[in-house]
Amino acid sequence: METKFLQKYDTGKSISNKFSSMPLKKALLAGALILAVAITGTSCKKFLDVVPDNTSEIKHAFKIRNEAEKYLFTCYSFLPKNGDGWFNAGMFAGDEMWLPQNDFAHWHNAFRIAQGQQNANAPLFDEWAGLRKGGGNFNSHLKIFMGIRHCNIFIENMKDMSKVPDITLTERERWIGEAMFLKAFYHYYLLRMYGPVPIIDQNSAEDATGDELYYKRMPVDDVVNYVSGVLDEALDKVPTTISQENTELGRVDKNIVLAVKAKLWLLAASPLFNGNPDYAGFKDKDGVALFNSTYDPLKWEKARDAAKDAILAAESTGHFLYKYTDVRYKLSDTTKKQLSIRNAITSRWNPETVWGLSNSYFINEALCMPAVARGRNTDRFQLMGVWGAPIKIAKMFYTKNGVPIEEDKTLNFSNYTEVRTAGADDRFNIEQGYQTARLNFDREHRFYADLGFDGGIWYMKDANEQGNDVDNRFFVQAKNSERSGFGHFTNWNHTGYFIKKLVNWESTTNSQNQGPSWKAYPWPEIRLADLYLMYAEALNEVQSGSTLAIEYVDKVRDRAGLKGVVESWTNYSNNPGKYISQSGLRQIIQHERLIELAFEGQRFWDLRRWKRSGEELNKDITGFNILGKTTESYNTERFIFSQTFIAPRDYFWPIGNYDTRRNPKLVENLGW
Repeated sequence: METKFLQKYDTGKSISNKFSSMPLKKALLAGALILAVAITGTSCKKFLDVVPDNTSEIKHAFKIRNEAEKYLFTCYSFLPKNGDGWFNAGMFAGDEMWLPQNDFAHWHNAFRIAQGQQNANAPLFDEWAGLRKGGGNFNSHLKIFMGIRHCNIFIENMKDMSKVPDITLTERERWIGEAMFLKAFYHYYLLRMYGPVPIIDQNSAEDATGDELYYKRMPVDDVVNYVSGVLDEALDKVPTTISQENTELGRVDKNIVLAVKAKLWLLAASPLFNGNPDYAGFKDKDGVALFNSTYDPLKWEKARDAAKDAILAAESTGHFLYKYTDVRYKLSDTTKKQLSIRNAITSRWNPETVWGLSNSYFINEALCMPAVARGRNTDRFQLMGVWGAPIKIAKMFYTKNGVPIEEDKTLNFSNYTEVRTAGADDRFNIEQGYQTARLNFDREHRFYADLGFDGGIWYMKDANEQGNDVDNRFFVQAKNSERSGFGHFTNWNHTGYFIKKLVNWESTTNSQNQGPSWKAYPWPEIRLADLYLMYAEALNEVQSGSTLAIEYVDKVRDRAGLKGVVESWTNYSNNPGKYISQSGLRQIIQHERLIELAFEGQRFWDLRRWKRSGEELNKDITGFNILGKTTESYNTERFIFSQTFIAPRDYFWPIGNYDTRRNPKLVENLGW
């Protein structure tokens, strides 16, 4: 099902153009959030499509239902566009994916953070002031705080029963609940990036002046409790599930509210926020501590309960882990398992998607997929494959026995670049007879579902010309000057590993004399597998070695075609009792989460909340020797970049010198 609800208020102009063409009147200035500079009549001339065409009077926006609905959809329009790698900080600001050093990479703000270029003079991916700066490109637009302001305006006006007289009470309550959720989510979004943030429960009064227009940062616990409380209020107002699927998918329901609440409390309970000694002395200018340096185990209980509530609600409304069951094609069990993994992301509105972002469809398939062998379309302008995974990410996936490669006592990966030849047993994962690195053999299904590599099978629906997945499957040839390899003057993969997971298998890439036809999909911001692993993590922190925690991890492993934790570690690990202790099971759950949610922008945030970024983001980025033209020269490890993560500074974004200098109430994050 498709949804168009966010397009209802669009009259043909782009949002950015309309934003810059409408003057903002005093009634709006009164509600403006000023964190760094007092707004003047010319400092904020941009406005979204929140009111009837060609007018900026707020009173007109709430005269009738149709115009009020436009304003509600404007509140939605500030949701992050995580389906686009350009705007998803989690995808490229860490170590999970790497770009070639071309013009695109130089302008990519998140990728510049990964290369250690974050700074306080002109913060990259700046969501505080809403500015995105990159070299000579200056794309300025107020964002998250403006979204909060619009939510407050909408809630205040909709609570006035004299306004919007042609709406039912039930719908009025629902719309208020949606705006409350959005306001809460925007606070959570900022909390995750910046730590303590202002709580903007109400906009400034219309006649506010001077000091009244400045906001200060609030303690983390206050922000968490505030967001949790607003989510609870929203929960009572929004529908249990979306009934009008043709027009409303992506709008807020109870499942989304509960899922975000679970994420909020998991963040609050994690080491970055829960008793973090690094921020014990971090205070505002009034001497108020912004972090609670005392560990609170009750936060894990709240995270556990919130995740449980989210799971029960999702399951009761028909959500379950996606599995590929189509019998129209003669597919092997191996291919079916891999499609179960891939389609959990790329199948539109599949039952695993708890929250799909209607405002942001994934649009980067061409950047993930290379020109593959046996395909007629070899145009590297259209099948670019420039998104690459470092070797350390490829090593992260389990062996076929369901344990880490360094723990498997039956398989030796010590010489992981050693060349091997694919046999008949490998034919569904690697082109039979092809020689490729040992690292690519004997791996779990998620490795082959998520990654393309030299010699690896890349199954797509349009490869299935003979009704089976054996004779016409695409495969990757990634050596220098080969179809997928280095040689194109702009489009090439830097590491030798391509991001297969995010490419919809039903996209048409093999069109004769035509370009690819990509089947875009709404970005799955939260899916059920995420909630299962969140629940398992919280359960283990509340009760050491929880068997229920293992049960929920095993649900995810089963879909991936793996045996359960106990069986896998007992039979194949050189540390067979690892799952018994709390610390051992914590490592297993975290590892499972990094694999299951790979390339979805989650690793970046998880490493931060676990306080593991200082460890993982100080490791070198390496890949295969993409300049090599022979099997032997290609299958050697090549140094690409030495990452540097400075703790505790880099755990949070800088607010920026401009804002902290202009607002006397603001304190900058440590180290900036």
